[in-house]
Amino acid sequence: MAPHTFILSPHAWMGEGTIVLNMVEEELNFFTKWHVQEKSSLGHIVAIQEIQIAGISEVMRNEMTFFDFSPKGFSVEMENANIGKVTGIGVVDDNLIAWEFRQNDLNFEGFETYHRLEDGSYQMHAEYVTSDQFRTQINGRIWVPPNGFITKEMNDDEGEDE
Repeated sequence: MAPHTFILSPHAWMGEGTIVLNMVEEELNFFTKWHVQEKSSLGHIVAIQEIQIAGISEVMRNEMTFFDFSPKGFSVEMENANIGKVTGIGVVDDNLIAWEFRQNDLNFEGFETYHRLEDGSYQMHAEYVTSDQFRTQINGRIWVPPNGFITKEMNDDEGEDE
């Protein structure tokens, strides 16, 4: 199978699925957009993830930085307005990219797994918990959209007019 494209090469991604928040007690639909940037001269890959949950007006935005790559793993840093900045570790093999955040000062723990499918998309699963027992479970799928479908939306600094 070809090398992974998710997080390891620059692309726009979109996805959808369901999210369960223990505070809401129901399954909600979500839509996500990722913009994975070119690897920097320091070997860091920055990815911006936006998540829109049905029925919730706020769009959650995560900035992920992937770095210290080895053949089987990497480090990851996630920053967002709700939790701040947290660092974790990741693993990669032929069909899986995954990362976890454990034992940090923010009392925030969790993991995300991305299983590559035959068509190049990824089936994802994530679980997170905070110190106040706010739990989130996410299941979905991400894929590269048709050429340029979300690229302009995600690159607000381009300033192009339609």
